[in-house]
Amino acid sequence: MKKFCFLYLTNILFFLPIAVFAQSSSVDTGVAIVTLKQSVQYALRNQPVLKQAYIDEQINERDIRIGLSGWLPQVNSSNSVQHYFQRPNIIGGGVATGVGTGTGGTGTGGTGTGGTGTGGTGTGTSQQNLAIAKNVSTLGVSASQTIYNNDVLLASRASKYSRQYYKQNTESNKIDLVSDVSKAFYDVLLSQRQLDIIKEDIVRLRRSLKDAYSRYQAGVVDKTDYKQATIALNNALASQKQTQEAIKSKTAFLKQTMGFDPNRQIVLSYDSARLQNEAVADTTQMLNYGNRVEYRLLESTKSLQNLNVSYYRWGFLPSLSAVGAYSLAYFNDSFSGLYDKGYPTSYVGLSLNIPIFTGTKRLQNLSKARLQVKRTDLDLENTRNAINTEYVQALANYKSNYTNWQLLSQNVQLAQDVYKVVDLQYREGIKTYLDVIVAQADLRTAELNYYNALFQLLSAKIDLQRALGTLPLE
Repeated sequence: MKKFCFLYLTNILFFLPIAVFAQSSSVDTGVAIVTLKQSVQYALRNQPVLKQAYIDEQINERDIRIGLSGWLPQVNSSNSVQHYFQRPNIIGGGVATGVGTGTGGTGTGGTGTGGTGTGGTGTGTSQQNLAIAKNVSTLGVSASQTIYNNDVLLASRASKYSRQYYKQNTESNKIDLVSDVSKAFYDVLLSQRQLDIIKEDIVRLRRSLKDAYSRYQAGVVDKTDYKQATIALNNALASQKQTQEAIKSKTAFLKQTMGFDPNRQIVLSYDSARLQNEAVADTTQMLNYGNRVEYRLLESTKSLQNLNVSYYRWGFLPSLSAVGAYSLAYFNDSFSGLYDKGYPTSYVGLSLNIPIFTGTKRLQNLSKARLQVKRTDLDLENTRNAINTEYVQALANYKSNYTNWQLLSQNVQLAQDVYKVVDLQYREGIKTYLDVIVAQADLRTAELNYYNALFQLLSAKIDLQRALGTLPLE
């Protein structure tokens, strides 16, 4: 039973920070204990800027599907019903031909026979007014299938590079986010460590003040030591307050960068030994422009622009589509009997659209597209130069901070040894209190400088990884 309770308590203590961090702000407004890795992972899930980048990917996917929909059959239905209050007349014309015959009479006046006669022939034109029915209705459906179209072909070829571009844009936002969150996290840690050092210094100063006051009361020393101790303590208390307020400001910025609920409290968890190990970077890596997302974004842009060049180059080609339609026409003076009888019409065929002359528009667009490609080539060249400069500066900054960190780590140990000796000598009456104050100030300065150098080194490593394009995105 005891073993079970121990395991249960251990699991609670282990998973409690994760559980608290995972709960939503609407349910839990308690304290979240997070490491750097958890902070980055939280930001990658909740930062609004990154969510917008994912939405941009989805919008682009819809645009691609809109463009590719032109390859699918297009079916439309066109229907109408019309009632004429005054019916229009349609005038029809024709040709008429006539033949006339006649028979003469016979008579007697002796002996004789009368003759017969034939009438003449003639042609003429006649006109007829035809009135349309009062009610007319047409029901029809038409379909077309693109066989070749330059616009649809461009959409099909550009889809690959368009998806690639927006994925790289999301990656760029991730890199910015990881870099910003890491630096903000280190900035808060630095201020917290500075606060810890100041608090330790305050403890020493309070002890020194108490000792100086006791010596003053005993008449061993004058009140100068007591006043100097008071001045040093007041300065340390003022620094403590400034650092505490700075931590609040920097924590608020960290929450904003993470996309964290500003109403919740956050406590940073870290391992000093692990931070020192993580500060070491490989400075022998070679620069590869292809690792930089900014460079790859420009390459994707150039690929899209080359497709525009091809689009305008082949813009003189005709568009070819297969078409077909079926319709029914209805005519009747009576609306109730309008749809009693229909007159069908149907056809299939090909539609060929040939651009003959567009006022040099295609040629001007072609020249413009080629100029845009040349401009992007210059952007690529300029970006290579900028990346190289950024890498050289980041590497130099990292090496400088690394050397500074190594030397200042030795100063901390030396300052601690000096303070212990001087404090002991002061208690034995060998050193003055001024020597103690100087030793305390040196120790605090050495510790502050050491941690400042450590976190500057960690930030410099982030800049170096970013310049190399090797910054981990988790």
